[in-house]
Amino acid sequence: MSKRFTAGAVATAASLALTVTGLGVPAGAAPTSSRTFTVLAETGASTDAAIAAITAAGGKVVSRTEDVGLFQVTSDRADFASRANAAAALVGAAEQKAIGRKPKLDRVEQEHLLAAAQAKGQAKGHAKKMDPLDDKLWGLDMIRAGEARKVEPGDRRVTVGILDTGVDASQPDLAPNFNWALSRNFAPDLPDVDGPCEVASCLDPVGTDDGGHGTHVAGTIGAAANGFGLSGVAPNVSLVELKGGQDSGYFFLNPVVNALVHAGNAGLDVVNMSFYVDPWLYNCTANPADSPEAQAAQRTTIEAMKRALTFAHRKGVTLVGSLGNNHEDLGNPRTDVSSPNYGGNTYPRPIDNASCWDLPVEGPHVIGVSALGPSGKKADYSNYGTEQISVAAPGGWYRDGYGTDSYRTDANMILSTYPKKVLQEEGTVDEDGNIVPGAESFVFKQCTAKGECGYYTYLQGTSMAAPHVSGVAALIVSRHGKKEGRNGIGMAPDLVEQHLYRTATEHACPEPRLQTYTNEGRNAEFDAYCAGSRAFNGFYGHGVVDAYAAVKTPLKR
Repeated sequence: MSKRFTAGAVATAASLALTVTGLGVPAGAAPTSSRTFTVLAETGASTDAAIAAITAAGGKVVSRTEDVGLFQVTSDRADFASRANAAAALVGAAEQKAIGRKPKLDRVEQEHLLAAAQAKGQAKGHAKKMDPLDDKLWGLDMIRAGEARKVEPGDRRVTVGILDTGVDASQPDLAPNFNWALSRNFAPDLPDVDGPCEVASCLDPVGTDDGGHGTHVAGTIGAAANGFGLSGVAPNVSLVELKGGQDSGYFFLNPVVNALVHAGNAGLDVVNMSFYVDPWLYNCTANPADSPEAQAAQRTTIEAMKRALTFAHRKGVTLVGSLGNNHEDLGNPRTDVSSPNYGGNTYPRPIDNASCWDLPVEGPHVIGVSALGPSGKKADYSNYGTEQISVAAPGGWYRDGYGTDSYRTDANMILSTYPKKVLQEEGTVDEDGNIVPGAESFVFKQCTAKGECGYYTYLQGTSMAAPHVSGVAALIVSRHGKKEGRNGIGMAPDLVEQHLYRTATEHACPEPRLQTYTNEGRNAEFDAYCAGSRAFNGFYGHGVVDAYAAVKTPLKR
């Protein structure tokens, strides 16, 4: 039950093309040497008034997204932000800093690679599935995806946006379902965080992923059931790349907002958001620990995200977000000691739950997802809390199974598609495309008769749990959606959300309710109290998402 914003006013429509104002950077544009800001107009302010205020403050508009009153601005003035924050026509300015972060080597998602001495376990045995690697996908078993696809494997007209680091469309399990027409890159490479640009324009071609995270997410949602590799929750739906994250894993405000606006205008059915807010772990309206300029930047981020999420929802997009991997109750957050974690020095920030938000998952209309291990327990890293959670789903837990042979094994995590290039950069695949010795337990390679090869690896996190839910949401639209809308099928997001909750498998809090993870090597900071009833609680929300029940249960309108 996520904390909700009151829906705000939304402006009029803008163009969808990357080469016009509103969405991304023109293909030939090189990164500017000036400081870059995201500026938000006040509700009701005209575009002309906003641009005049930006110009008066010493800024130059580079692009604009009129649907939500967002402007990307460059300025050489040291006092631009303070001048913009004081302008009556503007909410404020946020210097371009990450609004989501997922480093290439994440200490939660790739815990197995960072362990000093890991057990080289293999996947648990399951009945033979449709694709060769499906016997390693315990997550699909947990949510009854195999049974669901016999009833509803997904409709090609249903579109799922992966708002992430990109999608490797050359992967043979993703290529059949990749939607080239609707996919966009909104995040040009930034050399200061991404390294040298791979192409002259710095705008990577659609269908590539130099981070890997988005490709892993995409496979869980909709890898094709084609007798090759592995399959996703909804193996027949269309996958749409919404590249809003940098290659380095950072997510900036302007690309993310533009991706959400495009999702709404393009008529996407579902958008998966497996990232969290940077440089501030929480964006607060007026945290006394922050400077006035930092407060204004966070207010700008809060309002911009509120408008973008509301815009997408009103356009028919079901929004799914990960709760995060900070092992904390989001309704009673700890002091933030990690912010700003990009572009500044960190300092302690006491967090007031009433005026601080973890975005996008605490934004309006977002379905918040916690992560479970194979045992069904809440993973030690997973955030939780009755104010934010909606449902639970398999996210993987390397340390699950304490006291058994499965403890600290790779197979406890989530296996999915991954780009060969990233695996080569990580050192687990060599120049010839072969898996290096020692990596065979967590990297897999499958090749078609034509010699096209796909690669797969394990990750864990709430980022892996959210796409299980996005896949089920896509099945709900496929099964119960009306044959209407620009894509020939559609379903109101509120109906999708209600059906998802109604068909989830209720799961009571564990006993004792205060769960400790000392056996798994965690300190008291990881202790987690599960509040609530069997019908709804802080660990499982409305329950564990159930794909089979979602497609078999009649819809209540």
